[in-house]
Amino acid sequence: MDQLAKYTDQAYAMMRIVAGFMFSFHGAQKVLGFLSDFQPPVGSQLWVGGVLELVCGLLIMVGLRTRWAAFLASGEMAVAYFQFHWKFQLGPQFFPTINKGELAALYCFVFFFVSCRGGAIWCMDKK
Repeated sequence: MDQLAKYTDQAYAMMRIVAGFMFSFHGAQKVLGFLSDFQPPVGSQLWVGGVLELVCGLLIMVGLRTRWAAFLASGEMAVAYFQFHWKFQLGPQFFPTINKGELAALYCFVFFFVSCRGGAIWCMDKK
């Protein structure tokens, strides 16, 4: 496994790029109706979330203002998990596998990690 350690920066950059792309795709679905039958009303909380997903996802993907974009994305996903998935209910509804919040929880922590680490390599941020 020591042979893989030398690729840590490249693996991190690929994770950042793919996570940013996937996140921006969720935003494109909400805001632009791309490959989706559902578009929330303009100005609604879901629409604003879609704009954040689209913009922050693209910024994270290309590595521009990576820390700020990832911090905003992490916060949005925390709100999404607590407000739309968990809904502050006690009992089994707390668990992400039951409340269908796995993706929101995972995005929250992945983007928090990205906000702590920054763009690293293959990014537009200045070092």
